[in-house]
This record gives sequence, structure tokens and C-alpha cells, in this order.
Amino acid sequence: MKRSADVVLHLENVSRHYKQGEEDLVILKDANFSLKSGETVALVAPSGTGKSTLLHLAGLLERPDGGEVFVGGKACGTLPDERRTAIRRSEIGFVYQFHHLLPEFSAVENVMVPQMIAGLAPAEAKARGAQLLDYMRVGHRANHRPGELSGGEQQRVAIARAVANAPIVLLADEPTGNLDPETAGYVFDALEALVRQSGLAALFATHNMEIAERMDRRVTLHDSRIVEL
Repeated sequence: MKRSADVVLHLENVSRHYKQGEEDLVILKDANFSLKSGETVALVAPSGTGKSTLLHLAGLLERPDGGEVFVGGKACGTLPDERRTAIRRSEIGFVYQFHHLLPEFSAVENVMVPQMIAGLAPAEAKARGAQLLDYMRVGHRANHRPGELSGGEQQRVAIARAVANAPIVLLADEPTGNLDPETAGYVFDALEALVRQSGLAALFATHNMEIAERMDRRVTLHDSRIVEL
């Protein structure tokens, strides 16, 4: 069922800094950002400006030094680690530049893994995995291992795996960075169709401006804050 167009990810006055020797390196300061259901947003910024840090904070992989991160309306900044892990597993999907598929498993088995960790029976997990692979246009490769798939096919399997547990937010870190422009466009076509049909919200860090221009909004990092382009 398509979710209503409400805010599923919200960063409120978020700050993050690291110690670099004696220096305090400020990555984010009082940063604010909202992502709605069914929306695609491109995060476009030079390397080293904090894109990965922002995605880690949004994905509850890091804690903010100040401010709050809300996922599905829940304040998550100070939750215990086990609760944050549970939210990551059920509410957030991740896709990276490298697919990180398990090489000894077939495509459909890779999509089954997170579902079975969540408690789904193998037969149900396989049926849903096959459905997702069909949706991502790689159903005909379901029984092939990652080494037998092209780069674009591997990334589409990785996206299917990322959304296998029906998250409300998808965080993607340069997922088309290793692909040629034509293949990158094909992967984004499949991802965009998935977002529109399911109501999933996607934050997509990318250097590919052609891909970024196709999204609903574009943001960047400037003076340690998140600003619209």
C-alpha cells in the first residue's frame, strides 16, 4: 500500500564533529533536513564535505553530537544501540557504490537473507525475493551468483535486497558510481519506479548530475549545513 506523503526522515539542528589531532573538525552544524514518503532527493557535494557522515547519521550508524534524528517520527539520537539496530533493520535500507552481495549465494538468496533475519519463513522470503527481482528487471537472473551478473544487475539485486524488509527510507551512497552512464540510468529508472510505486523515500548521494537532475530535489553541504540547490 502506498504511504501518505509525510516526513519519514528528519534531521533537526544536527551537529557532528571529529577530533583531528588538536583540531576540532566540524562536519555538520545545526543542520536541518526533511525527506518525505515517495520523494527522491539527490545529495550533491564534493568529496570530503561530509556526504557519508550525513548518510551515516540519517541511517543511525553514527550518533549526532547535537540535535536529533527522527525516523518515522521516532527520535533516535539517544536510543540504546539495540533499539537503533532494530530500527535500521526494519525502517532503513542501504545501497553502496559496491554492491556487497554475498558471493556464495544466488541473487534471490541474497534478497532472502535480510528477510530471514527478520523472521520470515524461507518460502515466503524466496517468493518476495523473486517478486522484487522481477520488479527490478533481473528476475531472469535470480539463480545466478553475483560473479555471473553484470555491474548493473548486481546493483539492482543490491537495491532489491535493501528494500526486502519494506523500509520507509532508502539511503544510497554513490550507487551508480562504478557504472557507465547508460547502465547508471537504467539502474536509476528501476529505483525511481520502485519509489513511485511503494512510497519509499530515497536520499541518493551522487556525483552524477544527470541522475541528480532527475530527482525531485537536490541538496548540498555548505558551511556545515544542508542547503537546497
